[in-house]
Amino acid sequence: MQSALLLVVRHGGRMERGGRRRSEAEEADKGRMKRTIIKDWKTRLSYFLQNSSNSNKRNSKKAGKHHNYFRPAPEEAQLWSEAFDELLANKYGLAAFRAFLKSEFCEENIEFWLACEDFKKTKSPQKLTLKAKKIYNDFIEREAPKEINIDFQTKNMIAQNIQEATHTCFSVAQNRVYSLMENNSYPRFLESEFYQELCKKTPISRAAQGT
Repeated sequence: MQSALLLVVRHGGRMERGGRRRSEAEEADKGRMKRTIIKDWKTRLSYFLQNSSNSNKRNSKKAGKHHNYFRPAPEEAQLWSEAFDELLANKYGLAAFRAFLKSEFCEENIEFWLACEDFKKTKSPQKLTLKAKKIYNDFIEREAPKEINIDFQTKNMIAQNIQEATHTCFSVAQNRVYSLMENNSYPRFLESEFYQELCKKTPISRAAQGT
């Protein structure tokens, strides 16, 4: 009887130690995963900003202007939490949010919204029709490469509207995607470690304080 109890105690001790080791290993894996995700966001963000900067350089050569996009000050990043529009209106903030959506595999939402913003600024009727068809092919039709999650009725309405394209062809769908991002992805972005890191103030060194 005593030997049986001893065996149970020993076996329980091994289980406890094994469980603790598994728990420690799981925590280590989570830590590595978080570091990987943050590194991946930074890489994607750097890529998006580089592309945006290069695009603006090309577009601004005629005007003789040069734009650079730098990491925002913590105070600037904190403004993004006040309203979703504040985030979208900021070049760095938009790139950061887009990188975040890519990490969640729903980048098509912000790409569709941006395509609609560009579409609404189009003045040429011919270009309007061409852009309407491209947006429909890219985001709306069934099994589109970047198909967004909207109901069948809205898709059907868009298919009819683009036959005689107007600036309001995609308004209903754009509003729904905006609402989806604002109510779901945006709060998660604000809670992400990447955004929290942007909001951190760099400690002032003693040397800097003495100057």
